Amino acid sequence: MYKYAYHIVYSAGMIQPVHYDTLIYNVRIASMQANGKPYGALTGSAVAIHNGVIADILDSDSLDAVTAETVTDAQQQWLLPGFIDCHTHLVYGGDRANEFEMRLQGLTYKDIALQGGGIKSTVAKTRAACEEALFKSAVKRANRLAEEGVTTIEVKSGYGLDNDTELRMLRVAKSLESELPVRISTTFLGAHALPAEFADNADAYIDFVCDTVLPNVARNNLADAVDVFCESIGFTNAQTEKVFKAAQQYGLPVKAHVEQLTDSKGAVLAAKYGALSVDHIEYLAESDIPHLAASGSVAVLLPGAFYYLHETQKPPVNTLRQHNVPMAVATDLNPGSSPVASLLTAMNMACVLFALTPEEALRGGTLYAAKALGLSDRGEIKPGKLADLTLWDIESPAELVYTLNGHRPTQVFLGGQHV
Repeated sequence: MYKYAYHIVYSAGMIQPVHYDTLIYNVRIASMQANGKPYGALTGSAVAIHNGVIADILDSDSLDAVTAETVTDAQQQWLLPGFIDCHTHLVYGGDRANEFEMRLQGLTYKDIALQGGGIKSTVAKTRAACEEALFKSAVKRANRLAEEGVTTIEVKSGYGLDNDTELRMLRVAKSLESELPVRISTTFLGAHALPAEFADNADAYIDFVCDTVLPNVARNNLADAVDVFCESIGFTNAQTEKVFKAAQQYGLPVKAHVEQLTDSKGAVLAAKYGALSVDHIEYLAESDIPHLAASGSVAVLLPGAFYYLHETQKPPVNTLRQHNVPMAVATDLNPGSSPVASLLTAMNMACVLFALTPEEALRGGTLYAAKALGLSDRGEIKPGKLADLTLWDIESPAELVYTLNGHRPTQVFLGGQHV
């Protein structure tokens, strides 16, 4: 194989070379496409990349006519799309290891929150942290994800609950791309909890979020979506709807933390506004699932929080399947209820705790995770998609979910570049 890549095309008797930058050949491809085959397996044995995008899937018979600037013999390893962690809170100050101990001594997540712990505890530490400190701690967490082949990470704000800190969190999240080979999607979660300065006046705080912070977030292009914690210890449906309407005014799609602790009908409200995703959903009523199917919203499963909080109510996975609602899987990486910096572990948890199949879990961390972020340019191996790819020395894709801490990718490509 030679230095430059040409896929030979015959036109009017002339050979027209098509330039490729990268060729990965002798590879088994788990495309994660919903093509009816296990793991979206493709019959082709090579992936050609040009300008950071997958240009073609080639058969071995075609390779005599192809060369490349960069050529990788995958030696029959499996090629998967780069993983996408579509729900994290990884920018924050301090930690909450003491609350982990408190929960093991018998206190519930709600008990700790009512005593001033939980989210409010992290808010104080995050407000006190400078941008550099937040960046240094966030890089460490994001790097743990990247080591496992995560190439896109969604990062939420929500630990500032004031104008300056919320914007600072989002700036830090976006700056992670300068340090790590990952793409960052940011979400404004100003309506995460009620700060002390708005105690007993949640409506006034929601006005502040909608009228002051959100306009500043939008003006500075700091968020790709807007999220709300719609829950008994969060915000009411009416307050959530007000945030959704404000997000619409700025052309930002919405997401929602819903039905984690109670059936508040937040998922139905989110579906009404065409939410990209509804996240947690352990208490989602089966009768509400048709609303999600009609809206196209993705159900994001977060087994890390289920595990850490010793929950017993499981999301209605079987009914979600029956209605063909796409299910994504994410870490929910945060300092309190899910300090899980491993998407592969979250996928394993989704299988063991929620009875997903390995294929569903892997598609939930690729194709459907992309859909949960409104990203149609990644999450599967297909011509025209971003060449964010991972190569694995395994016999079956199921091995990635079957083991805990058993695998790391042998190679990672971001936009076709080996990183």
